[in-house]
Amino acid sequence: MGVEGTIARSISAAAACGLTLTLWLSPASAADQYGAAPPKLRLSLDKLVRSYPDWIAAVDDDAVILRNGTRLPISDHRTDKSFDELIEHPDIDDMFYVPYPAATAPTPPGKNIDPGRARYAPLFAAMYGDCRNNDVAAKLKTIEWLPAHHGGKAAITATNGVDQALAAVSRALDRLPSDFMKFLMPTAGTYNCRSVAGSSVRSMHAYGAAVDLNVTYADYWRWSKDANAPIWKNRIPAEIVGAFEQQGFIWGGHWYHFDTMHFEYRPELLPDMPGSASPPSAQ
Repeated sequence: MGVEGTIARSISAAAACGLTLTLWLSPASAADQYGAAPPKLRLSLDKLVRSYPDWIAAVDDDAVILRNGTRLPISDHRTDKSFDELIEHPDIDDMFYVPYPAATAPTPPGKNIDPGRARYAPLFAAMYGDCRNNDVAAKLKTIEWLPAHHGGKAAITATNGVDQALAAVSRALDRLPSDFMKFLMPTAGTYNCRSVAGSSVRSMHAYGAAVDLNVTYADYWRWSKDANAPIWKNRIPAEIVGAFEQQGFIWGGHWYHFDTMHFEYRPELLPDMPGSASPPSAQ
Protein backbone atom coordinates (compact mmCIF):
# COMPACT_ATOMS: atom_id res chain seq x y z
CA MET A 1 0.00 0.00 0.00
CA GLY A 2 2.94 2.35 0.66
CA VAL A 3 3.55 4.98 3.32
CA GLU A 4 0.88 7.37 2.06
CA GLY A 5 -1.79 4.68 2.09
CA THR A 6 -0.80 3.53 5.57
CA ILE A 7 -0.97 7.09 6.92
CA ALA A 8 -4.35 7.71 5.27
CA ARG A 9 -5.77 4.48 6.69
CA SER A 10 -4.45 5.35 10.18
CA ILE A 11 -6.02 8.81 10.05
CA SER A 12 -9.37 7.33 9.00
CA ALA A 13 -9.27 4.76 11.79
CA ALA A 14 -8.40 7.41 14.35
CA ALA A 15 -11.20 9.67 13.15
CA ALA A 16 -13.71 6.81 13.40
CA CYS A 17 -12.78 6.47 17.07
CA GLY A 18 -13.05 10.20 17.71
CA LEU A 19 -9.27 10.57 18.11
CA THR A 20 -6.81 13.07 16.68
CA LEU A 21 -3.65 11.63 15.17
CA THR A 22 -0.57 13.88 15.24
CA LEU A 23 2.04 13.26 12.55
CA TRP A 24 5.68 14.24 12.94
CA LEU A 25 7.32 15.00 9.62
CA SER A 26 10.98 15.61 8.91
CA PRO A 27 11.81 19.24 8.01
CA ALA A 28 12.21 18.27 4.35
CA SER A 29 8.92 16.41 4.17
CA ALA A 30 7.14 19.19 6.05
CA ALA A 31 8.35 21.75 3.53
CA ASP A 32 7.35 19.50 0.62
CA GLN A 33 3.90 18.82 2.10
CA TYR A 34 2.95 22.32 3.15
CA GLY A 35 5.20 24.62 1.13
CA ALA A 36 6.42 26.37 4.27
CA ALA A 37 10.00 26.53 5.46
CA PRO A 38 10.74 24.46 8.60
CA PRO A 39 11.45 26.56 11.72
CA LYS A 40 15.27 26.49 11.62
CA LEU A 41 15.32 27.34 7.94
CA ARG A 42 12.79 30.11 8.52
CA LEU A 43 15.15 31.68 11.08
CA SER A 44 17.99 31.47 8.56
CA LEU A 45 15.85 33.05 5.85
CA ASP A 46 14.82 35.85 8.20
CA LYS A 47 18.50 36.53 8.88
CA LEU A 48 19.12 36.53 5.12
CA VAL A 49 16.58 39.34 4.73
CA ARG A 50 18.14 41.33 7.59
CA SER A 51 21.64 40.85 6.17
CA TYR A 52 20.88 42.32 2.75
CA PRO A 53 18.08 44.85 3.29
CA ASP A 54 18.94 46.91 0.22
CA TRP A 55 18.31 43.90 -1.99
CA ILE A 56 15.87 41.51 -0.32
CA ALA A 57 12.35 42.71 0.40
CA ALA A 58 10.81 39.61 1.96
CA VAL A 59 10.54 35.83 2.06
CA ASP A 60 7.34 33.91 1.52
CA ASP A 61 6.61 30.18 1.59
CA ASP A 62 8.60 29.33 -1.51
CA ALA A 63 10.73 32.28 -2.61
CA VAL A 64 13.11 35.02 -1.59
CA ILE A 65 11.66 38.21 -3.06
CA LEU A 66 14.09 40.87 -4.22
CA ARG A 67 13.23 44.55 -4.13
CA ASN A 68 12.99 44.64 -7.92
CA GLY A 69 10.27 41.99 -7.76
CA THR A 70 12.44 39.03 -8.78
CA ARG A 71 11.46 35.79 -7.04
CA LEU A 72 14.29 33.36 -6.24
CA PRO A 73 13.08 29.86 -5.32
CA ILE A 74 14.10 28.72 -1.86
CA SER A 75 14.28 25.04 -2.76
CA ASP A 76 14.67 22.84 -5.81
CA HIS A 77 13.02 20.08 -3.72
CA ARG A 78 15.94 17.73 -4.24
CA THR A 79 16.90 15.68 -1.20
CA ASP A 80 19.31 13.33 -2.96
CA LYS A 81 22.21 15.67 -3.74
CA SER A 82 25.73 14.42 -3.36
CA PHE A 83 28.15 16.73 -1.59
CA ASP A 84 29.63 17.83 -4.93
CA GLU A 85 26.15 18.67 -6.23
CA LEU A 86 25.43 20.59 -3.05
CA ILE A 87 28.44 22.81 -3.72
CA GLU A 88 28.14 23.00 -7.51
CA HIS A 89 24.34 23.33 -7.80
CA PRO A 90 22.94 24.67 -4.52
CA ASP A 91 19.58 26.26 -3.99
CA ILE A 92 18.97 28.88 -1.31
CA ASP A 93 18.17 26.46 1.49
CA ASP A 94 21.37 24.50 0.72
CA MET A 95 23.35 27.56 1.82
CA PHE A 96 22.29 26.70 5.39
CA TYR A 97 22.91 22.94 5.25
CA VAL A 98 25.25 23.17 8.25
CA PRO A 99 25.57 26.01 10.78
CA TYR A 100 28.66 28.18 10.79
CA PRO A 101 30.54 27.79 14.12
CA ALA A 102 30.91 31.48 14.96
CA ALA A 103 33.10 32.53 17.89
CA THR A 104 34.54 29.05 18.37
CA ALA A 105 38.17 27.98 18.56
CA PRO A 106 39.67 26.76 15.28
CA THR A 107 39.24 22.98 15.26
CA PRO A 108 39.11 20.29 12.54
CA PRO A 109 35.59 20.14 11.02
CA GLY A 110 33.81 16.88 10.26
CA LYS A 111 33.92 15.41 6.77
CA ASN A 112 32.26 17.67 4.18
CA ILE A 113 31.33 20.24 6.81
CA ASP A 114 31.88 23.40 4.78
CA PRO A 115 29.55 26.10 6.16
CA GLY A 116 29.28 28.86 3.57
CA ARG A 117 30.73 27.08 0.57
CA ALA A 118 27.26 26.49 -0.89
CA ARG A 119 26.40 29.79 -2.57
CA TYR A 120 23.28 30.39 -4.63
CA ALA A 121 24.82 32.31 -7.54
CA PRO A 122 21.69 34.14 -8.80
CA LEU A 123 21.31 35.86 -5.42
CA PHE A 124 24.92 37.04 -5.24
CA ALA A 125 24.97 38.07 -8.90
CA ALA A 126 21.81 40.11 -8.34
CA MET A 127 23.50 42.01 -5.52
CA TYR A 128 27.13 42.31 -6.60
CA GLY A 129 26.85 42.01 -10.38
CA ASP A 130 28.57 39.91 -13.04
CA CYS A 131 32.31 40.53 -13.11
CA ARG A 132 32.43 39.49 -16.76
CA ASN A 133 30.37 42.56 -17.62
CA ASN A 134 32.49 44.87 -15.43
CA ASP A 135 29.54 45.17 -13.03
CA VAL A 136 31.69 44.37 -10.00
CA ALA A 137 34.80 46.40 -10.77
CA ALA A 138 32.72 49.56 -11.05
CA LYS A 139 31.59 49.14 -7.44
CA LEU A 140 35.01 48.57 -5.88
CA LYS A 141 36.34 50.94 -3.27
CA THR A 142 39.94 51.08 -2.07
CA ILE A 143 40.52 51.07 1.69
CA GLU A 144 43.65 51.47 3.77
CA TRP A 145 44.69 48.07 5.08
CA LEU A 146 46.32 48.14 8.52
CA PRO A 147 47.42 51.78 8.15
CA ALA A 148 49.16 51.81 11.55
CA HIS A 149 51.43 49.06 10.21
CA HIS A 150 51.70 50.35 6.63
CA GLY A 151 49.81 47.36 5.27
CA GLY A 152 48.98 48.92 1.92
CA LYS A 153 45.58 49.09 0.26
CA ALA A 154 42.78 46.69 -0.58
CA ALA A 155 40.03 47.04 -3.20
CA ILE A 156 36.69 45.64 -2.04
CA THR A 157 33.08 46.10 -3.13
CA ALA A 158 31.07 48.94 -1.61
CA THR A 159 27.85 46.93 -2.16
CA ASN A 160 26.21 45.93 1.12
CA GLY A 161 28.75 48.10 2.93
CA VAL A 162 31.44 45.44 2.56
CA ASP A 163 34.09 48.14 2.24
CA GLN A 164 32.96 49.64 5.57
CA ALA A 165 32.97 46.20 7.19
CA LEU A 166 36.50 45.43 5.98
CA ALA A 167 37.70 48.85 7.13
CA ALA A 168 36.31 48.06 10.59
CA VAL A 169 38.14 44.71 10.53
CA SER A 170 41.33 46.54 9.61
CA ARG A 171 40.97 48.94 12.54
CA ALA A 172 40.45 46.04 14.96
CA LEU A 173 43.42 44.10 13.59
CA ASP A 174 45.63 47.18 13.70
CA ARG A 175 45.23 47.14 17.49
CA LEU A 176 46.63 43.59 17.83
CA PRO A 177 50.24 43.08 18.95
CA SER A 178 52.83 43.41 16.21
CA ASP A 179 53.55 39.66 16.09
CA PHE A 180 50.10 39.14 14.50
CA MET A 181 50.99 41.28 11.49
CA LYS A 182 52.92 38.55 9.70
CA PHE A 183 49.63 36.70 9.11
CA LEU A 184 47.88 39.78 7.77
CA MET A 185 50.18 41.39 5.26
CA PRO A 186 50.71 41.49 2.50
CA THR A 187 47.26 40.33 1.54
CA ALA A 188 47.00 37.71 -1.19
CA GLY A 189 44.20 39.53 -3.00
CA THR A 190 40.60 40.67 -2.90
CA TYR A 191 38.74 41.14 -6.19
CA ASN A 192 39.42 38.53 -8.88
CA CYS A 193 36.97 37.60 -11.65
CA ARG A 194 37.37 33.83 -11.39
CA SER A 195 35.73 30.58 -10.39
CA VAL A 196 36.68 28.51 -7.36
CA ALA A 197 39.71 26.34 -8.18
CA GLY A 198 38.64 23.01 -9.65
CA SER A 199 35.02 24.15 -9.93
CA SER A 200 32.58 25.95 -12.18
CA VAL A 201 31.22 27.91 -9.21
CA ARG A 202 31.92 31.64 -9.09
CA SER A 203 34.28 32.61 -6.25
CA MET A 204 33.24 35.28 -3.76
CA HIS A 205 36.39 37.06 -4.96
CA ALA A 206 34.57 37.49 -8.28
CA TYR A 207 31.95 39.56 -6.45
CA GLY A 208 34.62 41.67 -4.74
CA ALA A 209 33.41 40.42 -1.35
CA ALA A 210 36.36 38.34 -0.14
CA VAL A 211 39.93 38.82 1.00
CA ASP A 212 42.86 36.41 1.31
CA LEU A 213 45.56 36.99 3.91
CA ASN A 214 49.30 36.38 3.64
CA VAL A 215 49.74 33.15 1.68
CA THR A 216 53.01 32.41 3.53
CA TYR A 217 51.02 31.40 6.61
CA ALA A 218 48.08 29.85 4.77
CA ASP A 219 46.96 26.24 4.62
CA TYR A 220 44.75 24.96 1.81
CA TRP A 221 43.13 21.59 1.31
CA ARG A 222 44.23 21.29 -2.32
CA TRP A 223 47.83 21.44 -1.15
CA SER A 224 47.33 18.22 0.85
CA LYS A 225 49.09 15.04 -0.20
CA ASP A 226 45.71 13.38 -0.52
CA ALA A 227 43.11 15.95 -1.55
CA ASN A 228 40.38 13.32 -1.26
CA ALA A 229 41.05 13.08 2.48
CA PRO A 230 42.72 16.36 3.44
CA ILE A 231 44.23 16.64 6.90
CA TRP A 232 43.11 19.92 8.44
CA LYS A 233 45.86 22.44 9.19
CA ASN A 234 45.78 26.00 10.46
CA ARG A 235 48.16 28.72 11.59
CA ILE A 236 45.75 31.68 11.71
CA PRO A 237 45.15 32.87 15.31
CA ALA A 238 41.62 32.90 16.70
CA GLU A 239 41.90 36.64 17.42
CA ILE A 240 42.12 37.34 13.70
CA VAL A 241 39.15 35.10 12.91
CA GLY A 242 37.10 36.80 15.62
CA ALA A 243 37.81 40.29 14.27
CA PHE A 244 36.48 39.26 10.85
CA GLU A 245 33.42 37.49 12.24
CA GLN A 246 32.45 40.57 14.24
CA GLN A 247 32.00 42.43 10.96
CA GLY A 248 30.11 39.75 9.01
CA PHE A 249 32.91 37.73 7.42
CA ILE A 250 33.17 33.95 7.63
CA TRP A 251 36.46 32.06 7.62
CA GLY A 252 37.54 29.28 5.25
CA GLY A 253 39.39 27.60 8.10
CA HIS A 254 36.07 26.33 9.45
CA TRP A 255 35.69 24.15 6.35
CA TYR A 256 36.63 20.49 5.93
CA HIS A 257 37.96 21.68 2.55
CA PHE A 258 39.93 24.32 4.43
CA ASP A 259 41.29 27.58 3.05
CA THR A 260 42.70 29.35 6.07
CA MET A 261 43.74 32.58 4.36
CA HIS A 262 40.22 33.15 3.03
CA PHE A 263 37.49 35.40 4.48
CA GLU A 264 34.25 36.31 2.71
CA TYR A 265 31.36 38.60 3.61
CA ARG A 266 28.43 36.34 4.56
CA PRO A 267 26.54 37.94 7.46
CA GLU A 268 23.51 35.70 6.86
CA LEU A 269 25.50 32.81 8.34
CA LEU A 270 26.52 34.63 11.50
CA PRO A 271 24.56 35.44 14.65
CA ASP A 272 23.95 39.06 15.55
CA MET A 273 26.96 39.86 17.72
CA PRO A 274 27.53 42.86 20.01
CA GLY A 275 29.80 45.38 18.39
CA SER A 276 29.28 44.06 14.89
CA ALA A 277 28.66 46.36 11.97
CA SER A 278 25.07 46.92 10.96
CA PRO A 279 24.23 46.26 7.31
CA PRO A 280 23.24 49.32 5.30
CA SER A 281 19.58 50.23 5.61
CA ALA A 282 17.27 49.71 2.69
CA GLN A 283 16.84 52.63 0.32
